[in-house]
Amino acid sequence: MHLATSPDIRHRYSVGMNRSGFTLIELLIVVAIIGLVATIAVPKLINTKERALVASMKSDLRNLVTAEESYLGDHAKYTTDLGPDYHYSAGNRPPTITLTGDGWTASMTNPNTTEQCAVFVGSTPLAPATREAAPACAKGGSTTTPPP
Repeated sequence: MHLATSPDIRHRYSVGMNRSGFTLIELLIVVAIIGLVATIAVPKLINTKERALVASMKSDLRNLVTAEESYLGDHAKYTTDLGPDYHYSAGNRPPTITLTGDGWTASMTNPNTTEQCAVFVGSTPLAPATREAAPACAKGGSTTTPPP
């Protein structure tokens, strides 16, 4: 039997384009593409988390407005302590509520963002809020308020 005609040996020593796996160049291209996509996606994800934290604080302040108005309806006055009637989202710090002559103000923060949100009812605004009962948040001097 000749070595070149033996099926087992010919398969073992064949020099064709048969290959299983990827070349180093193919792997490097894939890694580069993944790196490029990650470079684009990570900042967007970080911004998404920031927006979610701010949305959580605004939602908590809107719920606070509702709870305070409910308390006003029951007791004919506002309060700084709603007790078990008001719950804020996990991660947010409790709101700081201050009574004013004709209403109240409240501010809220979250340790994972530098933004601070505020809301007021009555004629005493608390920055960054500019419209009564409409929570607003600020970071570094800029304000974001909901559209009218």
